[in-house]
Amino acid sequence: MNQSIHYQESQDSLNQVFEELLESIFADEPNYVWNPADPATEDYLTILEENFSLLDARDSEEITIRAENLFSHLNQCWESTTASVVKKSLSEQFGDFVPSSWLEDIVNQAQEIVSTNLSSMDKLVQCVQPLLLNWAEEDLLVFARPVVYAMRGSTKETESTINFVRQAPWNELSPVEQAKLSMAIAQYALVELQEENQK
Repeated sequence: MNQSIHYQESQDSLNQVFEELLESIFADEPNYVWNPADPATEDYLTILEENFSLLDARDSEEITIRAENLFSHLNQCWESTTASVVKKSLSEQFGDFVPSSWLEDIVNQAQEIVSTNLSSMDKLVQCVQPLLLNWAEEDLLVFARPVVYAMRGSTKETESTINFVRQAPWNELSPVEQAKLSMAIAQYALVELQEENQK
């Protein structure tokens, strides 16, 4: 009996769609003006343009501002999607022994600086410096140098550097190990973001 009810509902829906299609085909007034050379077309298009919301903006400056806001919003949507892909990747790889907030902060920093003209070492330092406040910038540059020279953008070498640091719970790592691991994770995040941005 339940199947007959579903069949009847789908049959009713199909009949309704069929009726609407026939009504649309045989309507006296066309749904769309098909002949652009017809004088009635101009009136039809004028009515449509009057309903267009950007025409409320009387000057081109307001249209420009609205367009910039739209593209800025679209750009933010794209960036947040890219960042979430990288966050997920980092979480899968390091989530067992690095705090998720730490990974998220590294990705957020990396996202801000990935397209800047900074050197690779400076990018790494910028990614982890807000997290490693007890370290001077010069010390962080010392940690960044071997990571940058060893990897040169290769994910496989990034993984070997990460494997060099012992994988233990975050609070059991020494501050030096935390700094080295943070640098390697930042490098990994930067490489992932660059790859995502090139897609």
